[in-house]
Amino acid sequence: MKANHAETPESSNAVDKFKWFLALVLLAAAVVGNSFYGETVSIVIRAAGVIVLIAAALGVAATTIKGQIAIKFAREAKIEVRKVVWPTRQETIQTTLIVLAVCVVMALALWGIDGIMVRLVAFATGV
Repeated sequence: MKANHAETPESSNAVDKFKWFLALVLLAAAVVGNSFYGETVSIVIRAAGVIVLIAAALGVAATTIKGQIAIKFAREAKIEVRKVVWPTRQETIQTTLIVLAVCVVMALALWGIDGIMVRLVAFATGV
């Protein structure tokens, strides 16, 4: 027979806080260790150490409640991205050319309006 061990929100919250603290300590160790051993240890070893510590920090953070929610969100986002209908190359090129044409037309229109406004202000002020 299985025993139900339901954690109280307080104890779960305390465990999560500890896990987040541990993840931050691991990240700080990666930064400080990389800085501290910058002169004496090979770049390859330091890079490997930083990667291992960051992976460990992410692993610890992933075991928290918010970490699990973030992982679930990322999985759902990946599924939604698969549902997107991406434009064809021709559609992309046509849309890009339309945007460029509108930008050029608007730039010329604003340049013309600016020129007119400068002349009007110069005429009104007598400069």
